[in-house]
This record gives sequence, C-alpha cells and structure tokens, in this order.
Amino acid sequence: MPLLLLAGLVAVLLRPSASTVLLWLLVVTTLTLLDWLVAPRPAALSLERRPVGATRLGYPTETLIVVRNTSRRRVRALLRDAWQPSAGASDNRHRVSLAPGDRAVLRTPLLPRRRGDLRATGVTVRLPGPLRLAARQRTLVVPGSVRSLPPFESRKHLPSRLARLRELDGRSAVRVRGQGTEFDSLREYVRGDDVRSIDWRASARNRNVVVRTWQPERDRRVVLVLDTSRTSAGRVDDVPRLDSAMDAALLLAALVARAGDRVDVVAGDRRVRARVRSAGARDIVARLQDTMADLEPVIAEADWDSLAGAVQAMGRQRALVVLLTPLEPSAIEEGLLTVLPALTRHHRVVLASVKDPALDRLAAARGSIDEVYDAAAAEQVLARRRRTAELLAALGVDVVDADAEQLPPALADHYLHLKAQGLL
Repeated sequence: MPLLLLAGLVAVLLRPSASTVLLWLLVVTTLTLLDWLVAPRPAALSLERRPVGATRLGYPTETLIVVRNTSRRRVRALLRDAWQPSAGASDNRHRVSLAPGDRAVLRTPLLPRRRGDLRATGVTVRLPGPLRLAARQRTLVVPGSVRSLPPFESRKHLPSRLARLRELDGRSAVRVRGQGTEFDSLREYVRGDDVRSIDWRASARNRNVVVRTWQPERDRRVVLVLDTSRTSAGRVDDVPRLDSAMDAALLLAALVARAGDRVDVVAGDRRVRARVRSAGARDIVARLQDTMADLEPVIAEADWDSLAGAVQAMGRQRALVVLLTPLEPSAIEEGLLTVLPALTRHHRVVLASVKDPALDRLAAARGSIDEVYDAAAAEQVLARRRRTAELLAALGVDVVDADAEQLPPALADHYLHLKAQGLL
C-alpha cells in the first residue's frame, strides 16, 4: 500500500491537478477492495490446540497448535497465539503457507510468572490477498491453559535429609531401644548387641540367642498450617512470604511422607481456603503443589480461632503442628497468642517464619547519619521479634526463624531432631 501511494506521486508530478489525485485514490481503493474480496477467509483454517499440562513456576514449557488448510487453494497467513501476560508467551507470531489439505504445528514458548491456571485469550488469524493490499482478520477462540505449580526449589535439600532419616531409621546404624522408638523385628544376636535387647522367650524357642530391634516411631501426625492472610503478602527479596512458606511446607511434607508419618495441611486466613488429608500417601507433594497453585494472599487478618478449629477437627491424636506464618509481633500478639494455649495443650507446636535479611543489613550499616537512623529502626524491629520469639518459647512453641533460602532445610532439620528425640 505505501509503495502504491508513492507511485501515485509520480502521476501527480507528471500531471499536477486535483483530478489526478482523486483518480489515483480511486484506483488504490478499487485495487484494495478487490484484494480483500479475493483474500482467503479465516474459516479456511482449522485450529486445534493440544493439551499443555502442568509446569512449575518459572520453568519453560510450550503450547502446540495444529493448523489445517481445509480450503481448495493455497493459504498464506500470519497467526498470533495470545495468552494472558503472566503466562510469559514469546515468539507467538507464526507465518504459514499451506497447500490444500496440508497442516502445520505451531509452537509457542511459555514461561509462567504466576501460579495458578493461565489461559489463552485467542488466536488472531490474518490472511492477506494476492496483492498484499488488504487482509481478512479474525480472532478465533482456541481454548488452552497451563497450570503453574509452586516451583519447589527446596527439593535440592531432600536427598541429604533422607540420608539423615535413613540413619535415624537404623538402615545405616544399629537400631537400639530408646525414647521415641517402637519394636521392629527379631534377629539373631551378634557380638556387640546390647544384652538388654535379648528376647528370652524367643531365644527359648530357637537354638540361637535372639534380640529385638527397634526403629523410630512411625505413623505420627504432622499438621501444616499455611497462613494466607495479609502478612503473607509481604515480599522478602522480591518473593512473597507465602511462596517461601510453600517451599518449606513442600520439603517438610516430602520428608514426613518418606518417614512413614502422616501429614495434613490447612491453609487459610479469615476462613479456611484449603484442606489436604494425606493418610500417608506418597504422592502428597504432587497433591500439595496442585492445591497451592490456587492459593493467593488475602488482604485480611488471619482468624486463628477458625484455623485452630480446623486443626482440632482433623483428629484428637497428638500431632506436630507447624504454623507457617510471619513472626510479626503485632499480628501474633493480637491474634495467635489467644489460641496457642489450646494448641500446645494437645500438640507439639512449631512456628516457622521467613526472616527478612534486609533488617540485618540495615542494622549493620553505620556509615552515615541516615544509615545510623535506619540501623536504630532495624534494631528496634529485631528486638521486638526476639521478644515475641521468647514469649512463644515460654508458651511451649518452638520458633524456626530463617531467611527464605534457609527456612526449608532448617524446618526439616527441626523435624528430624524432634523425631530423633521422640518428641513428636
């Protein structure tokens, strides 16, 4: 079109008059209309999207569209596969040239930037005419979605914790009786075994001396309480506290399932948003990731009475209750403290919090007057957090306060420590 209008300038220079301009505009309009009329219709293309499935947040995937030419003429087209911005679609414009009956597979890379179901918004098809002066265009609805799950970056810590669990189970060490153990099996006595482990009745029925072996108690209950209230919306190193808490919960859930214990999960704020009952299922991590994909922080205060009631409703058996909530003095003093006595009376309670490393950096910087004032404010905040942690400890609550990178392994180590001491 621009070249055609530019060619009209030559005619105007040769015969400069208004009639020449009008005549050339008429020619351009006529050619454009004819080009549009003979351009292929969007209905000539059949579009089908293949299922995308699930992926983890921040990990690449792709969506495939199969394009078929159902007409009797060759079709040249430009297609744009549009997704919502958080799906991270790139290189989503595709040119195709299809003979009658041919098909092509178009690949659009995706890089999710948000959890949950991310959906396609439509495929825009543009089919130009033979002269490329005009084109037919239509946006077609081609349903598609990708489910973005929590990334579970802390899974890199799982092998080392499983090795420690095997040592605790006695697969790598001699099983001995002690607090937090239960009877496992009988075997023949070997030199070095504790004589107190000899089962005299079983030995009397055999020709050899038989000893009992022991293993850490199994089938314990662990309840994870995920706080989705306003305090979980705060960002630490540009990552929401809720996402960091999810990472710690996933690592602990995977470890608990491998240890033979049961893990249940409650997530909520002013009301319960999700419940997951595992009953010892090994696929608990996959189920948790699918459930957590839809959780988002809610700008409201947490109703700890409701969350504590949900924990108690899951069973009366003693459990390790892990509260994944920020160690914010005001929020804890006004809401959580009132329900802790009832929880600690029946359960072992642990509070896991994501610590902001910026506080330590501010408290350490004293190079200028402004930095001194910032350091004083940071020290005040840190002192309030320490007093709150001491208050929780006085109520029988264990506090695990670490930055986002260290919280998952620290929480897993605390669980292993409690299990080794028979305190679950």
